[in-house]
Amino acid sequence: MSSQGKLVRDRIPEIIRSSGAEPVVHTAGPLEYRRLLRDKLGEEVAEFLAADEAEAPEELADVLEVVQALASELGIGLAQLEKIREEKARERGGFAGRVIWTGNR
Repeated sequence: MSSQGKLVRDRIPEIIRSSGAEPVVHTAGPLEYRRLLRDKLGEEVAEFLAADEAEAPEELADVLEVVQALASELGIGLAQLEKIREEKARERGGFAGRVIWTGNR
């Protein structure tokens, strides 16, 4: 963990206190929050990529939690984010076809 700390879920301080320790925390300002959310997204994606099949769904849910927080910070709700995703899928497709590109001739 950096000396600046890391973003944790809202109930983590409460959970730490229940174990008998006293967490040192502060509330992030807007710019710090956005930066730390981006860091957290990288952290959660790395954990998902390292997860085995049994752990993967829980790790993917953590990624989604951070994506939702980032969307909120950008001023868009999940419905709008889904609309953007659908539009991109209409224009460029999704990934269900498992298409692998290896270059051009």
